[in-house]
Amino acid sequence: MTQAPALLLEDGLARALARIGLPAPHGLERLSGGANMESWRFQTGAADCVLRRAPSAEMMAGRPLDHAAEAALIRAARAAGVLAPEVLVELEPGDGIGSGFVMRALPGTPDPRTILDEADPTVLIGDIARELVAVHAADCTGLTVPVLDTTAALAELKDRFLRYGGDRPILALALRWLENSLPAPVAPRLVHGDFRLGNLLVEAGRLTGVLDWELAHLGDPHEDMAFGCMTVWRFSRPDRPGYGLTTIAQLAEAYEAAGGARFDPAQFRFWTIYRTVWWALGCLQMGEFWRAGHDRSLERVVVARRAAEQELDLLLLLEELAPQAERERPLPPAADPLAHGTGEPSGAEILTAVSEWLGSDVKPLVNGRARFDLAVARNALGIVARELAQRPQAADAALAADLLVGTADLSTPGLLARLRRMALDKLAADMPKYPALAAARATWEGS
Repeated sequence: MTQAPALLLEDGLARALARIGLPAPHGLERLSGGANMESWRFQTGAADCVLRRAPSAEMMAGRPLDHAAEAALIRAARAAGVLAPEVLVELEPGDGIGSGFVMRALPGTPDPRTILDEADPTVLIGDIARELVAVHAADCTGLTVPVLDTTAALAELKDRFLRYGGDRPILALALRWLENSLPAPVAPRLVHGDFRLGNLLVEAGRLTGVLDWELAHLGDPHEDMAFGCMTVWRFSRPDRPGYGLTTIAQLAEAYEAAGGARFDPAQFRFWTIYRTVWWALGCLQMGEFWRAGHDRSLERVVVARRAAEQELDLLLLLEELAPQAERERPLPPAADPLAHGTGEPSGAEILTAVSEWLGSDVKPLVNGRARFDLAVARNALGIVARELAQRPQAADAALAADLLVGTADLSTPGLLARLRRMALDKLAADMPKYPALAAARATWEGS
């Protein structure tokens, strides 16, 4: 099922709400964001609510936590004192609008930049630590919650890498490191799986809600902390590794002070690299969903190009393993961009012209979800224009294969410099505004 028209959603929602004695919905509005699930805000009577649903039946295939199990887990977490939303009703097949559930809306904003601009870092990191501890202490007895076996999960990541082409050397380098660095098993605890800015609600500088429980499982609590600290989720504050707010040491101190288990830096590093690879492959998977026709949205293919962000981050995490001489080796020169400025406009220039027209003439005419989609479209045009002009190279199947089996590594002469160049050039074409890019360029290129 693709995105249902608003009227179909309203009819289906009305049937679901009627089962719990609530009136028909009004003011239905698609919310921005949501790489895997749709979210729709609406009112029923005087209550503000959110519908969370799968954009297609295929998107739920193979998921270890279906919507019924997710709703049950959210209810249990809320009963345990976690700031989880109140689930009101689950969708049924007869509602005709797919799989999902309705929640009562919580106060606060999920916008990371607003949160980072307005919050007191010390206060908010204390709230985050307290909430992490509450999640990790929640009792899941009687619930259907998948258990993450690290060895099996890593093997699945490697298999996905190969299925998606197996030709990205930086991902191969990271997978090899992970295989050689498996941590000792720990007593499994509830792990939210997506505990990061963007899924946390904040009002007046205080945490008010924890959203998006679809990735919850039993595993190592360090995974939650590591995922939230990834560079991509620090947004405008890449220099503050603790949720864009503080240092890792201060996060660990706050977590232990709130009653959490002892923080282990080695476990944290493993999960940081693991989840960075996981998210890179998740981005590539978006392109596979689009190709297969499960979701033909433009947002899907643009998110797929965000894998370049994670490749840069992985190289920054792993480059310390290279010998000093390799870390000091100059980068190979960047490819000369295609010439512009004479004769007929190039394809890249035409795409730029279309993007400028959309921004100047079309943007003032749209709002809400359409305005978000327009921004995605302009981003897509920019990616293609820069790719045509800059010709970045990020794929090398032979090199990836060598790195995956260990016949090449960061001690191989010239390899680190080559990977740095690949990461910089690819990201400059795909996501040039990624905050970590400028810092990496200054460090690696000396400019």
